[in-house]
Amino acid sequence: MITYLTQVLNLPLVKASNTLSNFGGTSNFTPLIGAFVADSFAGRFWTIIIGSIIYLLGMVMITTSAVLPQLRPPPCPTQENCQEASNKQLSVLYAALLLTSLGTGGLRPCVVTFAADQFDMSKMKTESRSWNFFNWYYFCMGMASLLALTVVVYIQDNVSWAWGLGIPTMAMGLSVVAFILGSSLYKKIKPGGSPFVRVAQVLAAAVKKRNVVGPADPGALYTNRELDADISTNGRLLHTDQFKWLDRAAVVADSDMKGSSKPNLWRLATVHRVEELKTIIRILPIWAASILHVASHSHLGSFTVQQARSMDRHLSPSFQIPPASMSIFSTLTVLTGLPLYERFFVPLARSYTGNPVGVTCLQRMGIGFGINIFATIASALIEIKRKAVAADQNLLDKPTAIIPISVFWLVPQYYLHGLAEVFMSVGHLEFLYDQSPESMRSTAAALFWIATAMGNYMSTVMVTLVHNYTGEKRNWLPDRNLNLGRLENYYWLVTGIQVINLIYYVICAWFYKYKPINEISETGSSDEDVESTNNTKPLSNDAKEDKQVELVRT
Repeated sequence: MITYLTQVLNLPLVKASNTLSNFGGTSNFTPLIGAFVADSFAGRFWTIIIGSIIYLLGMVMITTSAVLPQLRPPPCPTQENCQEASNKQLSVLYAALLLTSLGTGGLRPCVVTFAADQFDMSKMKTESRSWNFFNWYYFCMGMASLLALTVVVYIQDNVSWAWGLGIPTMAMGLSVVAFILGSSLYKKIKPGGSPFVRVAQVLAAAVKKRNVVGPADPGALYTNRELDADISTNGRLLHTDQFKWLDRAAVVADSDMKGSSKPNLWRLATVHRVEELKTIIRILPIWAASILHVASHSHLGSFTVQQARSMDRHLSPSFQIPPASMSIFSTLTVLTGLPLYERFFVPLARSYTGNPVGVTCLQRMGIGFGINIFATIASALIEIKRKAVAADQNLLDKPTAIIPISVFWLVPQYYLHGLAEVFMSVGHLEFLYDQSPESMRSTAAALFWIATAMGNYMSTVMVTLVHNYTGEKRNWLPDRNLNLGRLENYYWLVTGIQVINLIYYVICAWFYKYKPINEISETGSSDEDVESTNNTKPLSNDAKEDKQVELVRT
């Protein structure tokens, strides 16, 4: 898309980069809307269908803009004194991007969670498996990216943008049909009501009882299995001592009950619902650390593509690698790294840690943060090398000239960013799914993409500030000629920010407390029919509850 905006619509580099960053940010923010719809009333299946149709409409519109000449400015092969796209032409582009952003809101928070719904994701089952669902989900997404970065990008660069955008549009249409045809095969989880309303009810109840003294025994706090049945199908959250002021919401008073047993949920919340809110509060500081991680590598879709365009991309005298296809090396790293992670890294780490999955999600994320710092350092060093060759060949003043340096100098940074994704992105997604309340998993998946959105927005702010305040003569990020800029200084700045972010993350991870949950240990069994394996006599209901296996995540 950076090529389409700069080479076809003739937008300046910074404006095009910010347009894509804002588009990416919006696309990653709308999942919060989709998560609300899915968790509250529509369910994940129908949210995916609606989102797919909206997304498809946006793809049709952007394909139309590439087909009709009146929707784009005249060609500008020299990239000097180019006529930018008019406001009317840009309005079609923005409308198409908006529709795809809205459609993405229904897809991103629901696809991964809907897929996970088809498997038993309890702690006992996941630890006994030889494979990790999130690794293979990410692997499938990587295969899709590989196809896009090779076949589709080649068509866009060498055939036409009409076909290059039309083929993905047709593929999207076929995928919607295929998904609907498989409807009878899916396990569909019934939505448990709006998680945002439950959070508001817990907060309202805690505020109303702010002067109430909580009981010394947490067992005296309000519980109601029947009330929580739809939002605790995999197990109930256990009471924790963190954020104890929220426990006031579960202190029972006579005025809290509407009838004989029905509570006023704006005055009284169950322990499970209080712990749902506590869990989200605990997750947020860890989640926030991923925002700067996203901002630090957003340049791969803009500045690095422009670097590649100025370098020697020949694989043979007649074939060149399309600049946008360079990110294939990150994708290939992910595709090879995920199987290697499961087959080699996990057994090796398990031998040292004793953890069945090798390392915890938090440790996995921390490794990813560290690798990404080295990736940005590599970006700075490679840009210094590229400009040094351009200076030796007197090409600094020629923005369209090909610098005699191989584009494969960019591979190390792509490799390191891909390796960081294997650890950070997959670990982050698994952490949010695993540590979020089961009734809020679409919302948790939305948080993953909201972090990406905020990272893209932060990248836009960083790029804009650097562009505006680094002077006109030697601007770090110039509009047209990257050779006259100081992109390496921008990379050094991002490196320093990442180091600070890693220190913040380590502190948050050190003090993080995993959620405790009372899981049902036998597939298909309820609290009432679980029996102790050490007692052959039938147990009373109270005894069954006491004997239920408690799997506390520590």
